[in-house]
Amino acid sequence: MKLIELDKITFAYAPDEALVLREFSLSVGEGECVALLGDNGAGKTTLFRILNGLSFPQQGSYRFDGVEITAAYLKKQADQKRFHKRVGYLFQNPDVMLFNGTVYDEIAFGPRQMGLPNAELEARVGDCLDLFDLRPLAGKAPYHLSGGQKKQVALAAVLALNPEVLILDEPLAGLDRKTQEKLLRLLRELKAAGKTILIATHDPEVSSALADRSVVLEKE
Repeated sequence: MKLIELDKITFAYAPDEALVLREFSLSVGEGECVALLGDNGAGKTTLFRILNGLSFPQQGSYRFDGVEITAAYLKKQADQKRFHKRVGYLFQNPDVMLFNGTVYDEIAFGPRQMGLPNAELEARVGDCLDLFDLRPLAGKAPYHLSGGQKKQVALAAVLALNPEVLILDEPLAGLDRKTQEKLLRLLRELKAAGKTILIATHDPEVSSALADRSVVLEKE
């Protein structure tokens, strides 16, 4: 089953600026892992913004599970909440994702927004803290953490919503080797559990270790 369908997407950030994507098409099946490769400026992050409903193409269409994702569709709060519960997005720079006072509250933010009961919320946050060995940091402010710790907190916050689709922009960048290996193991486990994963990376090892196939984006 095709979960993600991009049909001839064309996008520029302003009418007088160069195109970032031109008639780009991509289909991703449920449970598939696809690596997005390409030089800086090739459009990987822009593509991920479109897939997460943060930007919208000037031409072409994006369908998620058969529903076209547009600005008008996501204006409806119920549709927006349903979509963002199913699609989790890890930004390349975790600083843009972290804004709560503590690591615990950062991970709990999404489940709280979704209205989960307290017991389920606490269980999810606890599982994510344990998954990344973050319990000793639970009461700390995210801005006091190292870059690698921030990335792990950001990913824990994404996973706390248990999304069906993970969109990961350079998830291993800035991590030490030990943490990279731990995260790769986790991503393999998530893939084995049936998660659909799109991952932007410059690292061919990540692509070969995880991806069912790779897609190369080229600069316009």
